[in-house]
Amino acid sequence: MALANIVVHLDTGARTAARLAIAVRLAARDGARLTGLFAETSSAHRVGVVASWPSAEHVAAVAAARAVFEAATRDLGERAVFVDVNRGGEQEILARTTDYVRTFDLVILGQTEEGSRVPPDLLEQIIQESGRPVLVVPYAGTYEDLGRRPLFAWHRSRGAARAMHDALPLVAAGAEALVVEAGRPGEAIDEFADLVLADLATHGIAARFQSVVVEDVKLMDTLLNQAADHSADLMAIGAFDGAGFAFLGRGSGTRYILRHMTLPVLFSH
Repeated sequence: MALANIVVHLDTGARTAARLAIAVRLAARDGARLTGLFAETSSAHRVGVVASWPSAEHVAAVAAARAVFEAATRDLGERAVFVDVNRGGEQEILARTTDYVRTFDLVILGQTEEGSRVPPDLLEQIIQESGRPVLVVPYAGTYEDLGRRPLFAWHRSRGAARAMHDALPLVAAGAEALVVEAGRPGEAIDEFADLVLADLATHGIAARFQSVVVEDVKLMDTLLNQAADHSADLMAIGAFDGAGFAFLGRGSGTRYILRHMTLPVLFSH
C-alpha cells in the first residue's frame, strides 16, 4: 500500500526542516506527489489606515520557505509543488488550510510550539475537520526512520481501527509492530486480538499484542511508556475517540498526546 499524494505544512520555524525531511523520504519511497503548503500568521502592510496584502514581510517569508522546499525536493522533480495559502489571519488560515488538505492521502504537520507564528488551533482543526490521516512530528528530536517499529494503540473502537489502517502506508517492509490494548480494571482482553495480528501479517507486518490495565488518567502516559519500551518510531492512534474511557471522549487524551508526544504520531478521526 503506497502513498500517492502528500501535503506537508511549511512555515518559517526551525522545525519545518524536520517534517519536510520526513515528507521527502516518504514521497521518494512511494513515488508520491509532495505539496509544500506555506501557512503562518502575518499582518497586512499598513500606510495610515489603509491595509494592503500581501505585506513585504509575508512575501519575504514565502520566498524563504519556497527556497527551502525547492532545495529539499530537487530530486522529486515535477512531483514537488509549492503552494502559499496566502492568508495572514488565524481564522482565515484555519479555514483555508483545512479545505486544502482534504484532497490528500496524508497530511504532515508539526507539533505546536510556543511563540510560533502557526495558529495554535491548527493541529486540532486539521485532525477533527479535514477527514484525513494526520502525521504530527514532535518539536524536538530527529527521526531518520519512520515505521520500522510502529505502535498501534488498540481498542474495540472505530477510531483505533481507522488509525491502524490509515497508518499502513507509513509502515516499512519487515516492520516489527506492537499493538497495545488499554483496558480498564476487570475488562476482558479483546477476543479478536488474533484477527488484528493476522490482518497486520497479511501486510507483511510482524506484530505482538499486549494488553495493559490502566485508569483513565494514566492511559496516555502508559501508551508513551510502551512506545519508549518498544523503541517505537511511529504511533497510530484514534483521535478524539473515547475508546471506553470517559475522559477521552472530551478530547483530553488526544490533547495530552499532542502536548507530550515523544515520537511521530499518526492521528485518525
